Amino acid sequence: MSDGEVRLTGQLICASAVEVEIVRTHLPEHIRLTRAEPGCLAFTVEQTTADPLIWRIEERFVDKVAFSHHQSRTRASVWWAATAGIVRDYEIIGLA
Repeated sequence: MSDGEVRLTGQLICASAVEVEIVRTHLPEHIRLTRAEPGCLAFTVEQTTADPLIWRIEERFVDKVAFSHHQSRTRASVWWAATAGIVRDYEIIGLA
């Protein structure tokens, strides 16, 4: 990780098959929009094989400004509206 880079790692934890389908429905556009953001270095959300209710999240942004922009855009998106009730468990490195 380079100086100034922000990295988020964690999980999106679905409670049911219905929530899994919500993620599957909205994830492709969320990934497309995020990867197109200025300062996005990497963005992956993948369903785990050990537990299909859990999705692994890995995000990397060039700096705090790019990460903050991503967070703001996401909170105003269709993705956020559709998945707001799904549990998220993650760690952010590089914001301090």
